[in-house]
Amino acid sequence: MQCLITGNKKANTQIEETVKKFEDFLISKGAKMVAKENWGLKKLAYAIQHKKSGFYHLFEFTAPGEVITPYEQEFRRDERIMRFLTVKLDKHAISWAERRRVKLQTKA
Repeated sequence: MQCLITGNKKANTQIEETVKKFEDFLISKGAKMVAKENWGLKKLAYAIQHKKSGFYHLFEFTAPGEVITPYEQEFRRDERIMRFLTVKLDKHAISWAERRRVKLQTKA
């Protein structure tokens, strides 16, 4: 699972291009996208790069372990990414994420 924060508030197309770039990167390396969520503009707890808000995105995917290092390297190289966090979900977190997705789909 990956959560990332992008910066530029003014250019919505830039944000979409950035998210698409990383999604395509994962797919090209053999990852399977389970879910993708756009959480929108949120206020940050503290300023990052002199910015007080950022666009949050959540990727849930399955991928071989050797894909993660080059994937995170791409995040470090891209100046539009303010922060990112990659975590491996255990069986309990996976079941919770599935229940959460079902609950969100029934609301929509």
